[in-house]
Amino acid sequence: MSKTVGLNHLGLAVADLDQTTSFFEKVLGWTETARDDAYPRNSITDGTLRLTLWQVDNSVSPKSFDRRHNIGLHHMALEVESEEKLLHLAEDVAAWPGVKVEFMPEFMGAGPRKHMMFSEPGGIRLELVWIGE
Repeated sequence: MSKTVGLNHLGLAVADLDQTTSFFEKVLGWTETARDDAYPRNSITDGTLRLTLWQVDNSVSPKSFDRRHNIGLHHMALEVESEEKLLHLAEDVAAWPGVKVEFMPEFMGAGPRKHMMFSEPGGIRLELVWIGE
């Protein structure tokens, strides 16, 4: 039996705290719940999942994560309620400045599940998933 009960939060280092926060708030509809500009970091939530975003020190030329060569976060998958919502959100995501779309919604395997992959402007690789019906 597991000795833990779920994910409390996921901490992510980002290139630009304000840019990434804005993307999550304006495109995905998340809410900022706390901020510490002295650190700097903040917390954001979709009402179920909580992320803490940590500003990297850009004065030392941070390197982007390479999912094939680094140990750590490969991507974060977020579920959407319907295929229609996935398709509309995909358009909003793709139109956001600085987003790099890996692929637009497509079947996962033989379907009916669909997903898309992209990197938000701060470089975090995200997946949107509709689980199908």
